[in-house]
Amino acid sequence: MPRLRSIVWGVSFVLVFCGAAAAASEQAMKLRGQNGLSEFAPPEAFLSGNFLADETDPAYIFGKVRDFAKSLACPAAWLIEEAERKRVEVRGQQSGPVEYSIYLEADCPGKVTYYIFVDRSFNPDQWMEWRRPFHRTKVDSHYKEAKTSLDQAAQSGVAVVAELRFVALNGDLLLKRPEEVLAGELKFQPIYDLKKNQALSK
Repeated sequence: MPRLRSIVWGVSFVLVFCGAAAAASEQAMKLRGQNGLSEFAPPEAFLSGNFLADETDPAYIFGKVRDFAKSLACPAAWLIEEAERKRVEVRGQQSGPVEYSIYLEADCPGKVTYYIFVDRSFNPDQWMEWRRPFHRTKVDSHYKEAKTSLDQAAQSGVAVVAELRFVALNGDLLLKRPEEVLAGELKFQPIYDLKKNQALSK
């Protein structure tokens, strides 16, 4: 019996240790509290879809959101604000296009990075409709080229369901465009060139 208790205690210790290692850091938990964020399981359509990394003038389509999350070197977790969670829950009851923000937290030693995505898993026409109230007459001219390129990409089998809109480091938004962050320090390669309207080789 003492030997059995010793084995059970040893297994319990390992489980507790592993759980602690996987837990968010103190800095990450503090930022979550300040921003009203809690863990969230994104829909499969979002995770398995391709994404943009520029709201106004995207040059590229990147691969699956899931692949990007897996590419991060530090422990990652999906988070959402409470108000956004409620919008997700009643999404089917709302008319017209709906978009909501989801945070991908990368918890590295000494720094916490938020990759703030927008789930817009509706077609480009609906995306234009959603942006119209915010940009009014600018929408048609400002987004026409982007919409045309997105339409051509979709016809080639490279549809987009998400957008990486902001990157924040330790709670402060970076001035760099998300596309620059991906192509720069993260070296996460795009799969489609919207300016040339062609897929990119891996």
